[in-house]
Amino acid sequence: MNNDITTTFTVKFSYKGKSISVENISYETTASDLLSKARSSYQDIDDDIILRLIFKGKTIAQETVNSTNDNDADINQQPAFSSNIKVPKSGIAKVIIMGSTTSTAIQQLNSLKSDPLMRGFDEENKANNAKKNTLSTYWGTRFTQQHKQYKFCKLQECTDASFGSRTDRINAPHAFEARRLLERLATDPGIIALLVKRQLVVGTLGEIDPIDDRLMQSKASEGACLLGYNTNHGLRIDIKLRTDDLSSFRPYKELVSTLIHELSHNWCSEHDVLFWTNYGQMRVEYLYKHARLMNGGIFVGGKRTAELAGVVDMIFPPSASSVSSPSSASSSSSSSSSSPESVMNNICQSIIQECAREMAQHRLPVQLIIPGILSFSKELMAETEKEEDTHTGGYKLGTLDNQSNTQRRDDDTTAGLSVRERTLAAAEKRAREQKKE
Repeated sequence: MNNDITTTFTVKFSYKGKSISVENISYETTASDLLSKARSSYQDIDDDIILRLIFKGKTIAQETVNSTNDNDADINQQPAFSSNIKVPKSGIAKVIIMGSTTSTAIQQLNSLKSDPLMRGFDEENKANNAKKNTLSTYWGTRFTQQHKQYKFCKLQECTDASFGSRTDRINAPHAFEARRLLERLATDPGIIALLVKRQLVVGTLGEIDPIDDRLMQSKASEGACLLGYNTNHGLRIDIKLRTDDLSSFRPYKELVSTLIHELSHNWCSEHDVLFWTNYGQMRVEYLYKHARLMNGGIFVGGKRTAELAGVVDMIFPPSASSVSSPSSASSSSSSSSSSPESVMNNICQSIIQECAREMAQHRLPVQLIIPGILSFSKELMAETEKEEDTHTGGYKLGTLDNQSNTQRRDDDTTAGLSVRERTLAAAEKRAREQKKE
């Protein structure tokens, strides 16, 4: 059919399976007129439905919603069948009517404001990336991952197929719990400090199979108890996490001691004086790191990191008049926090006693390593004197980045604490202010 503007033809509308023909349509019929004929042809089309007319796969007319754009109005005043659109020779143009979202719904959607409680796409991506970079949150938001360079490259726990499926091991902790315990060790702030200062990279930190480990079995036949071993000077370190009956894990304090023992084997294979001197120095540094976090007022869930690590009694040994409990140890630490020398002296004495017990098994006197431990402790205090962890009146872990804001740190320290703990914190703050005056 020729595209003569005087030529008329029939438009066959199709909507929801129902067809209606409209005659006397010409090439001069505008898009607005064609939309009006389509709407008047069907009585079941709601007024809020936005119509779109499609011919041969192309949109020839479309209604707009309260548009302020003059171009939209001009388009609907133009012919629906332009010169480049050919109507079939039969004279019948089949037009499909599409109905989209109601105009009222679109206006309501455009008038809505974003919900402040819902994350946007950018915020969601940031949250997901933060989760990927987080290894463990046990030590708070400040120590959620290892050092980028000096770290344990891989953590490997024993799978349940090793022993958990055996009928007599039903109550054994799940492999997921062992994994979390390895993550807790890897992100321990004291362990991180050791790895960074000594620039250590350990290939794998793994769990000793408490049943099928061949090396442990051979040592047991010799009358020894194997708690861990170091393969190829740090290529792999394995630790016995579980008790002999597999019903629970060994105390965390013992696991850390075993891990530091195996890290010391990176330099010394034999249990000689050099090994025990290095081990004692690493133990001093580990405890002093937690002591500085205590002195800095850092809390994780209302507890000190030293309390989570189970070493408060080694940093502040309970006196004869005090009650031996974590709360009393924490309160006694407050009065001693102003004397780093006394804290370091407590740590050295605890480590010397610990090494004396262990060295006795190798028939070595502890007096051989005492000078090395004491000299190292003095060097360590001089090196860490100006670090921010030593500042009193610190902040609650996870509330601030590494910024110096004394007032807010004091306020955040008391957040989430009991009445007694807040009272003690307020007394400490007044004591600091009096000293400054």
